[in-house]
Amino acid sequence: MMIFRHARYLNEDFQLVFGDIEIADGKILRAGERLSFREADLVIDCEGYTLVPGFVDIHIHGCNGGDACDGTREALDNMAKFLLTKGVTSFCPTVMTTGKETMERAVDAALACAKEPLEDGARVVGLHLEGPFISKEKKGAQLESAIVPPDFLLFQELYHRSEGLIRLIVAAPEVSGAIGFGEKASEFCTVSVAHTTAGYEKAMEAFRHGFTHVTHLFNAMTGFSHRAPGVVGAAFDQADVTAELICDGFHIHPAVLRTAFRLLEGRAVIVSDAMRATGLSAGRYDLGGQAVNVAEGKATLDDGTIAGSVTNLHREVKNLVSWGVPLEQAIRAATLTPAKVIGKDGEIGSIAPGKRADLVALDENLEIVGVYH
Repeated sequence: MMIFRHARYLNEDFQLVFGDIEIADGKILRAGERLSFREADLVIDCEGYTLVPGFVDIHIHGCNGGDACDGTREALDNMAKFLLTKGVTSFCPTVMTTGKETMERAVDAALACAKEPLEDGARVVGLHLEGPFISKEKKGAQLESAIVPPDFLLFQELYHRSEGLIRLIVAAPEVSGAIGFGEKASEFCTVSVAHTTAGYEKAMEAFRHGFTHVTHLFNAMTGFSHRAPGVVGAAFDQADVTAELICDGFHIHPAVLRTAFRLLEGRAVIVSDAMRATGLSAGRYDLGGQAVNVAEGKATLDDGTIAGSVTNLHREVKNLVSWGVPLEQAIRAATLTPAKVIGKDGEIGSIAPGKRADLVALDENLEIVGVYH
């Protein structure tokens, strides 16, 4: 049994409180003010620190030299070890628009990691397919030659191969067959609007037919204006839709992020959308079969298109707080809300009895001083 004493922590309602937390067998037993304890194996005094839930990154392609599309356990293990140092205790390796064989290898590797997780790494809690059912006009850094129309049979084959590990899949709702695909696929996992030319009306139609999430809001989609609200406006308007935000300062201006967090109260999800260069030096790398240049913290294709990121959830939380987003709101967006998107909020995402004891200790500057999982 482990006890965290005198902790300032975010409770299950994401309110900052003071108290003690009791942990046994990797799960939270109790959390509250001045708990009385039995004899413990380890007691940690947390006075001066803030405990928050372990971060959950549901959209990450790679980091530390590894990429989900490598299709190897080694690549995912490299990612998992790096992520844990950044407070990420759970993640969904994200597969880009690629061919079937690459997707199959990625599924097999992710499943192996999920079944036998590293002791010193973040856990694979799902798999995210960002493609290949997207719009060529809004492909972003995705490989155009690999884009195909929505294919439910292909999805079903991959889903069963993953033994249900696929928790999130994207599609552009304006593409022929996408609405029907969303209705069917939503019975198996979360379906997201992504890489799309859809306007407000088509996005709202998608939300009525199985789509409940939006991938990297504002990026690779129609924007928000006073006469054409686009996908962004539809996401703001639909109260049960969650939306991802990349908070690195390059993808979205801080002022827009402040507005988005106000409008998406309880529905915002921080994601990294990181690629393999994350955690490494500047240079030339690859992402989904395309060359990417990394310089001054920004990843771009040769034509200047932003190609994923080299950030992480801890850095993004710090960014948001420095830009005026309340800490409680930023942490929820990096923990409980993403866990809900992939249907894992009963297990992870908040400090509550019965959940996994995934905890990150932060100092007064929000720097990580310890990760427990």
